[in-house]
Amino acid sequence: MDTHNTSRRGFLVDSTRALAGAAVAGGLSLARGAHAAGTDEIKVALIGCGGRGTGAAAQCLNVPDRIKLVAVADAFPDRAGAAIQHLQKQYPGKVDVPPERVFSGLDAYQKAIACGVDLVLLCEPPGFRPAHYRAAVEAGKHVFMEKPVCVDAPGFRSVMETNRLADQKKLKVVVGLNIRHDPRFGETVRRIQDGAIGPLRFLRAYGNNAGVWVRPRQPSQTEMEYQMRNWYYFVWLSGDLNVEQHVHMLDLANWACGDKHPVEAHGMGGRQVRKGKEFGHIFDHHCVEYTYEDGTKLFSQCRHIARVWNAGGVHVHGLQGTADCGGRIEGPQAWAYTGAKVQGHQQEHIDLIKAIRDDAAHNEGYYGATSSMTAILGRMATYSGQVVRWEDAVARGPDEMPEKLAWDAAPRILPDADGGYEHAVAVPGVYKPY
Repeated sequence: MDTHNTSRRGFLVDSTRALAGAAVAGGLSLARGAHAAGTDEIKVALIGCGGRGTGAAAQCLNVPDRIKLVAVADAFPDRAGAAIQHLQKQYPGKVDVPPERVFSGLDAYQKAIACGVDLVLLCEPPGFRPAHYRAAVEAGKHVFMEKPVCVDAPGFRSVMETNRLADQKKLKVVVGLNIRHDPRFGETVRRIQDGAIGPLRFLRAYGNNAGVWVRPRQPSQTEMEYQMRNWYYFVWLSGDLNVEQHVHMLDLANWACGDKHPVEAHGMGGRQVRKGKEFGHIFDHHCVEYTYEDGTKLFSQCRHIARVWNAGGVHVHGLQGTADCGGRIEGPQAWAYTGAKVQGHQQEHIDLIKAIRDDAAHNEGYYGATSSMTAILGRMATYSGQVVRWEDAVARGPDEMPEKLAWDAAPRILPDADGGYEHAVAVPGVYKPY
């Protein structure tokens, strides 16, 4: 692929065509008989070698099974090298990644997928996930992909299309919404759906904390390199904190509502504390009122501000009680979870490997995409100050990705003369959702 002249659409189409032959060449073997017997080795590629990617690879290798990491890829060579050095030291018997299978660059994901692997771990910044997911599924690979799975409406539509292709190929897909794999939450949601608190009245979701890392600009970086290194603070890469972080709580709320999504949202947000040029152009707080088709309301808030009241979790209020989705119900059917403690980040990999071994239908891409789009809907509402409807947002929401993906290409948002991005921060009443 010519990484110096690649449109977003071409990036997706060219990469999937280039890998289409891999699907025919045997990439689907794991979904069939040999692996049902549990005798073959599962070969894994890690794409996206930051802290979460390295952690996901470790959790995959922790599964007591015949699993081997055989390739790693990252846009930046130092990250790919650091990840493999760490993992080789931690899992010497489960890592076989010689230098020729350590890839870097914007096309590194293609090379890793083409290494004869069976399972791909997609842990790159979320803006790249729709294209990388499509490439992996076209090549016939099972997929673990971190949350969120998209940052804009075109990405949502792409992921939903790829989900259908994954079903056709009988591939197994797990999304890093690890709460879904923790029985505390699963049992609470089951009881809510069985009527333990009566008909739902409203929900509250919180994702308030002090914030995450900042990576300062280096003198030699192009603008594309800088934004990718500091990806959390640019919408095209992270989706803003309502998407990248708060998607966990929004997914839990959708799950409690019977895996439905809101039909509209309105809200407010802004950038009150994190105003420096190092914080890109995202908000530091969002407050959204979501409405589901049956009229149920979800009141959601998230922020990244230090030294203030912080909280996380989802609370569901019914006519006959309330539920803390982390394992407690109050009311006539009061209950508290007393079962085993399960680490969701680990369990999601156990569940994925089991689905592969059992050749069991398993595709979490649908709720992963829907919950990511729920978060995008909220961002569109807070940025614009308008009531934004789901159908309009999905059909008409803007494409946030750059026109070209290359180290010397210009992202859509560029710094001003002082190196800051305040001019690009969305202004409610001015910003148009579509």
